[in-house]
Amino acid sequence: MAAEQIYDNHGRPISYLRIAVTDRCNLRCFYCMPEEGIKYLPRKELLTYEELERLVKILVNMGVSKVRITGGEPFVRQDLMKFLWKLRAIDGLKDIAITTNGVLTKPYITELRELGVSSINLSLDTIDRDQFKLITRRDEFDAVMETFDLIVEHGIPLKVNAVIMDGKNTKDILPMTALTQHYPVSIRFIEEMPFNGEGAKYQRLTWTFTKIIDTIKEKYPNLTKIDDGDNSTSYNYHIPGFKGDVGVIAAFSRTFCGSCNRIRLTAQGTLKTCLYDDGVLDIKSLIRQGADDKALKAAFLSAFNRRPKDGFEAEQNRQNQNPISESMSTIGG
Repeated sequence: MAAEQIYDNHGRPISYLRIAVTDRCNLRCFYCMPEEGIKYLPRKELLTYEELERLVKILVNMGVSKVRITGGEPFVRQDLMKFLWKLRAIDGLKDIAITTNGVLTKPYITELRELGVSSINLSLDTIDRDQFKLITRRDEFDAVMETFDLIVEHGIPLKVNAVIMDGKNTKDILPMTALTQHYPVSIRFIEEMPFNGEGAKYQRLTWTFTKIIDTIKEKYPNLTKIDDGDNSTSYNYHIPGFKGDVGVIAAFSRTFCGSCNRIRLTAQGTLKTCLYDDGVLDIKSLIRQGADDKALKAAFLSAFNRRPKDGFEAEQNRQNQNPISESMSTIGG
């Protein structure tokens, strides 16, 4: 029997779940966390794989058809592949995707293809080795590029996510765009957000999605708009004759909220119905207090029926009324 499709209070379907399986990461990207890192959760504070599998089953029965596994860096958590095979067995779950920094991913590419992973998002903000070390505070460029090559070789759909930061990697926009000439990949440039563990560094963003697009058009005036697809967060483009495409995500400008179908489960077991809220439901506590599936479904429904219309409303409604200062590693990419 087909699952019912649940909608939020603004008529948007809830069909895409992002799960942060850990808050730990083996890189120290400055736009994600301070150089000294963040205070990681004790293992007992993480949702177990069994708890996550149960929640996914409930949400799939409510209309979720796609799950993306994120972190932190998901491959730092042990037995991740066993968990992914458990998810693959869930009836009604159509797509399983991964977001990774690529440092530890290479040994699992063949198995991910066997699993039928629908896509891999590779976080890579520069293709300059020295700049990579400055941004990530780690010397892992070669490992990441080996992962890039192997994903392409195995024919797994690949998106490369690059956060564009003023004075850091804006010179990489054109070289990364040029990758799409020879590789069938999607290069997606993302506006910088304040989820760095320290708080916003600016009141006004310099490198907006429009400036990024204009920069690409200066080099490639034949840049052509292509279909974004339903519920897309990116504005997508193609350069005639190139194998891949380019996307720009207005993550700070928040222009895509009207069609958002995404929810998040953080590593600490908190439901986020918007990236910019500070958590709307402590699902871990409900589970560990003995809530049955019916009660968990009711709690999800209540949260979906109070969903903000966009990221600006979500930010305004944050319970602690403090500026955003959490790390993206604790939220899930």
